[in-house]
Amino acid sequence: QVQLVESGGGLVQAGGSLRLSCAASGGSFSSSAIGWFRQAPGKEREFVAKISRSGFSTDYSDSVKGRFTVSRDNAQNTVYLQMNSLKPEDTAVYYCAAAFVWSRQTNNYNYWGQGTQVTVSS
Repeated sequence: QVQLVESGGGLVQAGGSLRLSCAASGGSFSSSAIGWFRQAPGKEREFVAKISRSGFSTDYSDSVKGRFTVSRDNAQNTVYLQMNSLKPEDTAVYYCAAAFVWSRQTNNYNYWGQGTQVTVSS
């Protein structure tokens, strides 16, 4: 069982930066890959980035590659999503989720946080 809590969302101007955090509790964090997903109003939840259990492997969607960076601190049970050069189309609720497989598919993720709102103004 893993409990996840996101924080760090907010309102930022286009071109700005935010860092999201995903704090985990429970016994399975260090054995889980962690993914970041986002969902804009009226749209399906989409994959953003993921990081392996060790932190050595990462994966990004094409829409954020080169602008977002995912990292993790297993000693602190926390995963981060550094978001730079933000665009209005990045506006969404951002979720972190834990999986025991290496996947971009939402249905492969067993545990989800409640989400944090990111709004990018033009």
